Amino acid sequence: MTNERHDSTVIELGRLLRAGETTPTELTRMYIERLDVVGRRYNAVVTITEERAMREARQAEAELNAGFDRGPLHGIPYGAKDLLNAAGYPTTWGAIPFQDQQFPADAQVIERLRDAGAVLVAKLGMVELAGGMGYDQPNASLTGPGISPRGAADSWAGGSSSGSGSAVAAGVVGFAIGSETHGSITSPANNCGISGLRPTFGRVSRRGAMALSWTMDKLGPMCRSAHDCGLVLDAIAGPDPGDPSASQRAYRYPASAMRTEGFRFAILAGCTENVQPEVKANFEASLAILEQMGTLEEVSLPDLPYNDVARVIIDAEKAAAFEELMTSGSVRGLTAPEDRVNGLASLAIPATVYIRALRIRRKLCVELDAVFARYDAILAPTSPTVASPLDTNFDDYFPRAKRSSLGSAANVAGLPGIAIPNGIGERGLPTSIVFTGRAWEENTILAAAKAYQERTWS
Repeated sequence: MTNERHDSTVIELGRLLRAGETTPTELTRMYIERLDVVGRRYNAVVTITEERAMREARQAEAELNAGFDRGPLHGIPYGAKDLLNAAGYPTTWGAIPFQDQQFPADAQVIERLRDAGAVLVAKLGMVELAGGMGYDQPNASLTGPGISPRGAADSWAGGSSSGSGSAVAAGVVGFAIGSETHGSITSPANNCGISGLRPTFGRVSRRGAMALSWTMDKLGPMCRSAHDCGLVLDAIAGPDPGDPSASQRAYRYPASAMRTEGFRFAILAGCTENVQPEVKANFEASLAILEQMGTLEEVSLPDLPYNDVARVIIDAEKAAAFEELMTSGSVRGLTAPEDRVNGLASLAIPATVYIRALRIRRKLCVELDAVFARYDAILAPTSPTVASPLDTNFDDYFPRAKRSSLGSAANVAGLPGIAIPNGIGERGLPTSIVFTGRAWEENTILAAAKAYQERTWS
């Protein structure tokens, strides 16, 4: 096995394993070496779990040699965002005050991936406390600013799953697990030129994951293709008695042929008004391809305060989750100066404001569902820009007021979305398109994204 295959998809790696062209231990050694040499270059690595990885790889190798195949992830090395517990290793939450904490048991997602035969090779970098303290620049992590491997490597990897995004893009893991509360999977997918899936809220158990916002946090796959995302979701989704917020709905990613045409697409009205020229051009080129796969029409979202509702809910729930950190003064140990003070205001949010936001959310969910029920996916650029420079504050690069409300709407309502690369923009960096779907319709948006990639990949 050589490094030339480091950027293979899960499916391609599985074929190599089953053809005897490599082994789980060879794959694991290759990725561990790349993590140490390449991954650290992009500040993507917190901890390399070498002892565990080699143990799991040897087990996978013995099982495959004996004819026991656990499925498409068997023997595939992966990395997990460092807010997921892994027994025997630190789980830092990307923050200096928690850099030494350990938990006695694996997160449920890690357990399920172990049962699927996947090999945990690293805990990956992230924005401190998943960005909950309101950071406004890339240097907000104990491992340093996440760096996108694309372009000249002088741009931000996206947040808060920065290490997961750059690790996949740099080919230092076979796939990764990220989390999203308000854009933390789709943002690095955009900046790093990979595929990132935000599942429906409740689709994946969050037991053993850091809580930022109990009613908005979601865990999902970050991969080289939409198809890979589906395979990983199949392994990690499902009910969990240990997480009351996990849905009882069963989930299976299709093993048979998936739909490739006849889709009902909607374009979010005004979604290209405040975007970089290359983002607009690439989005319009994508629409020309998607038009061959189904119908296209324009749609507007109901006029509701999506961003305000999201902010209130996240801030109020964050205040409860990190009250001790803030009131003890330990918050002063965070990396970003703004993170040391921004969170304190959330402690003063009145209960009436939080309850009002929850009541508005109910109305918002009902009205959004009525819109999404008419389509297989609503389309928009994932981000109005390519990755921002490492030395620039986010609002200086592109003010929040100009950003689309689709991401806020989808996250408040817990709707699934998949971001996939669709071209190159400013400074040679990737652009991306996001397919947002109705609740529990991951397979529909995965089918559309997969069909698009099959038409555009050479």
